Amino acid sequence: MSIALFTLGGTIAMGGVDPGRAGVVNRLTGADLTAAVPGLDELDLPLDVRDTHAVPSAHLTYRQLLDVVDAASRAVAAGATGVVVTQGTDTLEESAFLADLVWPHAAPLVFTGAMRNPTLAGPDGPANLLAAARVAGDPAARDLGVLVAFADEIHAARWVRKTHSTSTGTFASPNAGPVGHVIEGRVRVLARPPRREPLPPLDPARLDATRVALHTVTLDDDGWPLDRVADTHHGLVVAAFGVGHVPAVLAPVLGALAERIPVVLTSRTGAGSVLRHTYGAVGSETDLRRRGLLDGGLLDPYKAKVLLRLLLAAGAGREEIAAALTRHG
Repeated sequence: MSIALFTLGGTIAMGGVDPGRAGVVNRLTGADLTAAVPGLDELDLPLDVRDTHAVPSAHLTYRQLLDVVDAASRAVAAGATGVVVTQGTDTLEESAFLADLVWPHAAPLVFTGAMRNPTLAGPDGPANLLAAARVAGDPAARDLGVLVAFADEIHAARWVRKTHSTSTGTFASPNAGPVGHVIEGRVRVLARPPRREPLPPLDPARLDATRVALHTVTLDDDGWPLDRVADTHHGLVVAAFGVGHVPAVLAPVLGALAERIPVVLTSRTGAGSVLRHTYGAVGSETDLRRRGLLDGGLLDPYKAKVLLRLLLAAGAGREEIAAALTRHG
C-alpha cells in the first residue's frame, strides 16, 4: 500500500532562476519536492513518486490531464490507497473538476500546488503537499470524489474556485465552503457530498476535435464576436450578468445560436446560481431559456465549459446535456 504522487510542474516545482531568463523556472523533480517536506517521511504510507508533464498549468491539455487520471486509476488498481497530483494553480480548479467527472474510484484523488515558489520566504508548497498526502491516505476521504487540499482546507472539486491571484488562501468554495480541514495533522471531514456517476470513457481523437467557446457578457455587449461561433465550435458557454441576464440586443443572437449548438447559461459573478423564472424581460433568464439556452445552475462558467466539452465529445445530444447540467449544476 502506498500513496501515488504525480507531479505536473507549476509554482510548487519552481526551484531556481535561469540566468538567461527573468523569473523562476521548473527545476524540481518529485524527489526534490518530497525531500523538502518535513514530516512527509513520517506518514503511515510511503509515497510512490512519478514525474509527468512538468509544464506550467496554463500549458496543460485535456488529453494530458486524462492521461494522468488514467495513470492514477492504474495506480489505485495496483493497490495505492490514494493519489496526489501537484500542478500549477492557474488551471487547478478546472483540472480537478475534469478529473472528478471521470474518476470512478472510492480512493481519494487530491490536487494541490503552491502560490509561493521555493525561492521565496514562506513557500506554501511543502505544507500543501503534506496536507494532500495526509488526505489521500486517510479513510475519511474515501468516496468523496476528487478533492483539492490547500492551506489546510479540503475542497470538493465540484465547488472549488481560485479566488485570488497571489494569496496563499486563494482556493475557496463560495457556494458550500470546504468539506474538511487538516488540523494538527489530522484529517477532519465535515461534509460528505454525494458522489455522481462518472462520465463514460472518451475517444481521445473526438475530444481533441471538440471545441467549446466561452463568452463573458459585459456592459453594452452586442455579441459581435459570436457571429460565426456556430461555424467553428460545437458548443457555447455564456457567462452572463448576475442571475443569468444579458443585454436585450444580445438575446436574439444567443437564441439563434441555441438553434444550432448547445448554449449553456451561467453566471459571471463567481458564486450563486442562475435563476430559471424570476425575471421576464428580454434578456432575462426566463427569456433566454425560452430561446433555447440551457440552465447551468450553480456551475461556474469554467466548470460548465469542461462538462460541456466532455459531453459533446461523448456524442451527447441536447436532452442528455440538459440532464447532465441538472445533475452537476
